[in-house]
Amino acid sequence: MKLRSPLFAPGDSARKMEKALAGPADAVIIDLEDSVAAANKPTARHMAAEVLRGATRSGRIVRINPSGTEWYLADLAVIVPARPEAVMLPKCSSAAELLALDHHLEALEVAYGLVPGSIGVLPIATETTASVLALPTMFACTRRLIGVCFGAEDLSADLGIAPRRADLTYPAPIAAARAQALLAAAAAGIPAIDTPFPDPRNPDGLVRESAEAAMDGFAGKLCIHPDQVAPVNAAFTPSAELLAWALRVVEGFTSNPESGVFLLDGKMIDRPHLRLAERLIAIRD
Repeated sequence: MKLRSPLFAPGDSARKMEKALAGPADAVIIDLEDSVAAANKPTARHMAAEVLRGATRSGRIVRINPSGTEWYLADLAVIVPARPEAVMLPKCSSAAELLALDHHLEALEVAYGLVPGSIGVLPIATETTASVLALPTMFACTRRLIGVCFGAEDLSADLGIAPRRADLTYPAPIAAARAQALLAAAAAGIPAIDTPFPDPRNPDGLVRESAEAAMDGFAGKLCIHPDQVAPVNAAFTPSAELLAWALRVVEGFTSNPESGVFLLDGKMIDRPHLRLAERLIAIRD
């Protein structure tokens, strides 16, 4: 599943969910958490399941409510039979929460005739200071992980600071958590997805922040408005020149499988370059 531009759609609006699923976003995150009021959550989960049953496109993700809330298990019980490709776990703060979700999903998969392990997990793992500190030990407990999301807004609230300065740069603790998320994801071999850009009316800010996220090593950026999808896709799609370089690197090692290094346009190419090239080609594919 590509995760360049996962787009949120509120789970209590069939029209918005269907519009998002028909659009160009790599993935659609049907949201049962922040965008749905408490009184609407029972209706929203059933509405979301109904929309999912009619959807055939790839990239179907549901953001359930956090573990420990009164809605968490009910969300899973209604959503799993509708066969999402993944669930997003918000406010994830420990490996224990991921392991519990793994067990809950497995029980429901078996109960509804699904292949155990077929539903992936995409946690937002930086929404509290406790979760940031737990990042180095969080991702070894389950094979379901398809990525990890960095979230700045809730973390900033936990810290009692604004998520961005006036010039849209991150305060030191937010920047540190963002780097931690990148490092933890790389260590686990999963993609890291950047926090949403909060202002759909500022396309220039979105383009700049998306480009910086791509340079930092993120594989995609969460989107909160359909108009954000195209510029985000563009930012996380390798250029034709870069793809041509990646193909030449792979070809060089394929032609010389015993070689650990070779020259390309006068520059030394080694195995780390091969890993980068393979990642770029995977994004294209």
